Amino acid sequence: MAFLTDRKRATGWGSAKKGTEHFWSMKVTSVALLVLIPLFMFNFGSILGADYDTVLAHYSRPYPAILAALTLIVGFKHFNLGFQVLIEDYVHGAWEKILIIGMTCLSYGAAAVGVFALAKLAL
Repeated sequence: MAFLTDRKRATGWGSAKKGTEHFWSMKVTSVALLVLIPLFMFNFGSILGADYDTVLAHYSRPYPAILAALTLIVGFKHFNLGFQVLIEDYVHGAWEKILIIGMTCLSYGAAAVGVFALAKLAL
């Protein structure tokens, strides 16, 4: 039986020095989405049910296109950060790294596809 102090047990483990950055990234994206989502919903709601030509004309203007692109990018970044926390809490070992890499690729890929579709619609 080893009688170790708390400090002795923690020696060598150290800090990953990424926790504060991850925490603030989650908070910043949360606040950004708090503003972007209602703006996007009001903007998108005004053309909901419209024909293709109306939607095309609407997203050809800069404000709706930029708002939709920002919402997509920030939303998928927030999703990626949140899912990373979920994986770190419940999955361990090699699967943890594999799932984090896979989810990062999936979320950035989905954001890229969304922005590409929006750019194709707007241009």
